[in-house]
Amino acid sequence: MFSVENLPVLNSILNATSAILVLVGYRFIKIGRREVHRACMIGACCVSSLFLISYLTYHYYHGSERFQGQGWSRIIYFAILISHTILAAGVVPLVITTMVRGLKGNYVEHKKIAKWTFPIWLYVSSTGVIIYFMLYQIFRIQ
Repeated sequence: MFSVENLPVLNSILNATSAILVLVGYRFIKIGRREVHRACMIGACCVSSLFLISYLTYHYYHGSERFQGQGWSRIIYFAILISHTILAAGVVPLVITTMVRGLKGNYVEHKKIAKWTFPIWLYVSSTGVIIYFMLYQIFRIQ
């Protein structure tokens, strides 16, 4: 049975899927496959939106989870978490602007902002998976 307690693993899967779609989409635009790039990036945006809904649902019903690691793991975890959180908030308007410019065919302006959006979006999605493993798998005290 699926419960709110299962949402962190779903969130991690959605983050990983978003990262993969962003990477694959980037690769397709580099080889000139604009339509496949477009499909990948729209897919990444949809998956990221599902992540946000799931993430907010989990924290609404469950609250926060305390990190259980000690020493260096704690410093590394919070460095990743703080940078992830700040960039996650900032990437949303970047993604929206990049998507709108691309969908409208304004490719010159799309490319200008995409060079910033791509690495930030990839970082946020990837570190989301790392945070999940550190918080719920590696350092979780049962």
